[in-house]
Amino acid sequence: MGGLLRHHTGALATTVLLLAALACLLTGLLPGADAAALLRRVAPVLGFVASIAVVAELARVAGLLEVLGHRLAVLSRGRTLVLWLLTSALAVVCTAFFSLDTTAVIMTPVAVMLAQRVGVSPVPFALATVWIANTASLLLPVSNLTNLLAREMMGGSTGAFLSQSWSPAVVAILVPLGLLAAVHRRELTGSYRLGPAPTIADRGLLRIAAGVVLVLLPLLVVVRPVWIPTSVAALVLLGVVAVRRRSAIRPTLLPWRAIGIALALFMLVATAHAHGLDSSVLVAADAGHGPAGLLRTSAVAALSANGIDNLPAFLLLERPVGDDPVSLMAVLIGVNAGPLVTPWASLATLLWHQRVTELGVRISWGRFMALGLLAVVVTVPLATLTLAAGEPGML
Repeated sequence: MGGLLRHHTGALATTVLLLAALACLLTGLLPGADAAALLRRVAPVLGFVASIAVVAELARVAGLLEVLGHRLAVLSRGRTLVLWLLTSALAVVCTAFFSLDTTAVIMTPVAVMLAQRVGVSPVPFALATVWIANTASLLLPVSNLTNLLAREMMGGSTGAFLSQSWSPAVVAILVPLGLLAAVHRRELTGSYRLGPAPTIADRGLLRIAAGVVLVLLPLLVVVRPVWIPTSVAALVLLGVVAVRRRSAIRPTLLPWRAIGIALALFMLVATAHAHGLDSSVLVAADAGHGPAGLLRTSAVAALSANGIDNLPAFLLLERPVGDDPVSLMAVLIGVNAGPLVTPWASLATLLWHQRVTELGVRISWGRFMALGLLAVVVTVPLATLTLAAGEPGML
């Protein structure tokens, strides 16, 4: 009953946002030329989101993540801390290449059910998954919608983006994990007994899914229009699954709600910008290029993300810093590594909470927000200073 209520509430919120965005377009509040330019910019991004979600879900259907989870349990040799670290590493890879929302939806059940299967507390596994989903999304252009939008303003290539992102991303991943390890040290010390290997109904499908994913991963780094390889991979898997397991083909493979929310937020922020309603935020974010300025920029971005969600926060803040890749990366630090406090700071957090609740894990929002606030006030400044340290003559 609770899950059904959350589903209807989420659908209602998405509908309201879309109707508000449509009203802005139909009434002329969002000029038609601005809407057309916006659509040209975001269509490839949303195409990537849709296709990568299909790939991830069909890989899950094939049993790929379940098999990887069991392999991690074997490699950990009964040590809970090692299992937690390896599961977190898998979440980093999933986030980096398949985006934060994919980690929230696909990796969360893998991590939680793996912990439950071996008889250890699932709470640190669940929290690591959602924190990594947000913080590790700083690493590659494909890791987050915000990064895909920012990439063209940072030179266009994955290499140019990675040259700015890698060092703050490492900090943004390791610092929260260190905090979680300290807070949950009792649950993470000890051992577990390995359970039986998962049963795979169709090993042929598993091998094909693994092959598609292995080919896709490097293409996401080297191919600039990332929607092209992900669309091809999605079509290949759809064709194979249609032959071998037709029942898995269903409309819910596509992340309709995430796409609808993203499109509506794009349009609403464009409307606000067209009428100058974002001027105060823009002034606050335009803090200069030095260490103090970068710290202010990332702080404003983190506060904005926790106040209005990370995607509209980025859209508001990209304009005053868009001609400066370093300042733009400071914005990304704030909107990617900062949304660990409020439930609505990122869609990934809401998707994660729905999953952990369905799996019977109870984590109160009060505890979540307190831990998240502690992580953010340490992580965002350290990641920003790491960014500044990488710029010649800045520190």
